[in-house]
Amino acid sequence: MINPETITDIFFDLDHTLWDFEKNSALTFSKVFEEINLPVSLDDFLVHYNPINHAYWKLYRENRITQEELRFNRLSKTFDQLNSSLSESVLHEISELYINYLSTFPHLFEGTIDLLELLDERYRLHVITNGFDEVQHFKMKNSGIHSYFEHIFTADKVGYKKPHPQIFIEALKVTETQANHSLMIGDSLEADILGALGQGMQAIHFNSHGEEEHDKCPIVYSLNELIRVF
Repeated sequence: MINPETITDIFFDLDHTLWDFEKNSALTFSKVFEEINLPVSLDDFLVHYNPINHAYWKLYRENRITQEELRFNRLSKTFDQLNSSLSESVLHEISELYINYLSTFPHLFEGTIDLLELLDERYRLHVITNGFDEVQHFKMKNSGIHSYFEHIFTADKVGYKKPHPQIFIEALKVTETQANHSLMIGDSLEADILGALGQGMQAIHFNSHGEEEHDKCPIVYSLNELIRVF
């Protein structure tokens, strides 16, 4: 169990934890497809894209593909499964528009602001994210949560992706925080939870997209459950 009295600093993941990635991503693709007049069903596209995107992010975390390969291949693979043949130039156009528009959508998970308001009174708050640096800052500013966080650690800036130990070590060093007084809250067992626990941090798994249950740390299924923890 988590003892709130022992915690001084709380580190959040961003996508799928505070910022509602699936909702914002769907709205972004809807805007992109309309702009380029692409006759594809958004629902059909997302059924294939979402698991493919998760798989390619795993490869990216493991340094098995580049940022450019992530952005292009997740689209190429999705349209292949839709039996839709698009040129490389069109795929690159979709990818560029998607990145440009994604951070303009501000939707957060229910309870995000209430949770941050509560925690901000008692703890120092920070973000550790594998997302791209500029995009993540735009997301946080446009959704109105940037000011809650003292430090924002992105894989781009640190040079290591979760669950690599170094991104957590760097976060603890910069914030001058003891690991056993720190709490990581994130949606990924592999990247957030195991990464943080490996450095002696406490953790809570916000299981926002149906990962398997486990006994590594407490699991919650909504941010309102987290409010009751504190």
